[in-house]
Amino acid sequence: VTMEGSFGEEYIVLFSRTINRLILNEAELILALAQEFQMKTVVVSLEDHSFVDIIRLISNASMLVSMHGAQLVTALFLPRGATVVELFPYAVNPEHYTPYKTLATLPGMDLQYVAWQNTKEDNTVTYPDRHWDQGGITHLDKEEQERIMQSKEVPRHLCCRNPEWLFRIYQDTKVDISSLIHMIRQTVKSKPGSKKQKWMNGLYPGKVRDAKCQASVQGTSEAKLSVSWQIPWNLKYLKVRDVKYEVWIQEQGENTYMPYILSHQNHTFSENIKPFATYLVWIRCIFNKNFLGPFADVLMCST
Repeated sequence: VTMEGSFGEEYIVLFSRTINRLILNEAELILALAQEFQMKTVVVSLEDHSFVDIIRLISNASMLVSMHGAQLVTALFLPRGATVVELFPYAVNPEHYTPYKTLATLPGMDLQYVAWQNTKEDNTVTYPDRHWDQGGITHLDKEEQERIMQSKEVPRHLCCRNPEWLFRIYQDTKVDISSLIHMIRQTVKSKPGSKKQKWMNGLYPGKVRDAKCQASVQGTSEAKLSVSWQIPWNLKYLKVRDVKYEVWIQEQGENTYMPYILSHQNHTFSENIKPFATYLVWIRCIFNKNFLGPFADVLMCST
């Protein structure tokens, strides 16, 4: 699926890992997902795609499939009604590692979540000779190595240097496709994404960045306050028609403030600005009049 052709049709995104925690039968899985759900399946990876392209694809997908890992934080950008499928290697109990399940089930996310675990030891490839932080265990004594190799489930542990956890989480996995499809079908009764809603419906702006202020004094009775900032981090990934910035200015020690609504990322204020005074400045972004972002950290500006 090309970027241009991806927005008018339903599709699945498979997030591919290319260095470790691989899906050994990835090509077979891609074909099976496409056939089972009658949708194209798009493969993305951090190595082959820009972050912007990944977000654009995921923001219109009906389903996101990925091995457990930090890349699943991109589920944040799925449209409401979409499905998240998280794959776990052998001996890694999904009930013990739930950050992305928690993300998917947060109020307002409205995502369907599926966890699949490889339960067949024959379908896994381990790497005991790797460096310890990539799952290697040869630095341990022989008895501990043997115990880890024979273990059927990683016991509960603290994150994230536990050698048994690292050994198992960095395995490569051959996905049992029939059991995965069955697991998805148990959770997703209708066609994936059939209740999908446009993701901008509930997406709010982030904080404005790099807010700064600079004061200048003209004589004993006039002063100016120049304020500037950068757009919120998520604005460049969104198609938002109406973007405004709300600025509050309060003289320190006073109980009232002066509110302004601006269209640009910089402005010089002179009205009601006094020389030799200290002002507190708050700035936030507003999408489409109703979606209010959080205020950035307050600025303290002295004229």
